[in-house]
Amino acid sequence: MSFLAHPVRGLRAEGRIAAVDLTWNAAPWVPLVDHFEVYAARDRAPRENADTLIARTLYPHFTHAVLGPHAVTWHYRVVAVMASGARGRAATARATTSASYATGRPVAVVGEFDHKGLEFALSPAGSSRYLATFPDGVDYRYGQSTPGTHWPYLHPGPSDGWAGRRSHRFALRFALDAAPAADLGFALWLTDTHATIPGRAVLALNGTEISEIAFEKGATKGSLEGDATRPGNPLKPSFVELPLPADAFTSGENVLTLDKTDGSWHAYDAIGVFAPR
Repeated sequence: MSFLAHPVRGLRAEGRIAAVDLTWNAAPWVPLVDHFEVYAARDRAPRENADTLIARTLYPHFTHAVLGPHAVTWHYRVVAVMASGARGRAATARATTSASYATGRPVAVVGEFDHKGLEFALSPAGSSRYLATFPDGVDYRYGQSTPGTHWPYLHPGPSDGWAGRRSHRFALRFALDAAPAADLGFALWLTDTHATIPGRAVLALNGTEISEIAFEKGATKGSLEGDATRPGNPLKPSFVELPLPADAFTSGENVLTLDKTDGSWHAYDAIGVFAPR
């Protein structure tokens, strides 16, 4: 078998929450590779056709994103296409995404974990009205408040002049009949963040700091649109998930707070607290 039949080497697929990262190497002896084609299917190795083609890329890596909160297995084929139009033999791989805390039993949730932020107040491009609408940040009571009125799609930071260049606190209040016996899960899904200064936030529960969150750099377009599932969209979703210690909860009212202490905005997909099913 000719080595030229295998221009894609070392294909790897690694699952994470709502996404699979694909990486590979182009054989150094293969000249004039024009691009790579990535095919995907859920139930079996995909065939090479228009229905399974998910990307054409110039680079030896690709992220298959917005795959939802549940653990799902995807199968992939990557093909090198030469400048002449000739096609190399495909490399194949598969991976399973990680289940999100959002697949658990909801304790307190704002928004839908669907890679969209269109259900939130001021979405998709109303940041100029933030200060007039939320001059004191957000105080949201689960079961009474609604995302479309009481939780804005953008959470500004001290670098945002349109929000007064100061820290903003978003609070989520919810009641428990009794403190949990085991840790609960925190899930924060974002449709996008600022591309250069996504910033940091302090997550606290009932006044106890749980974590300082450093946000991933995004694509900046999330201040103007809120649907990361739209084909060709420019958004770069990201995810923050971590356990909330059982001893930080109390019976009665609990308050989860997120204080944006540094940098610029992040754009919400959903936020919530979940118990295991």
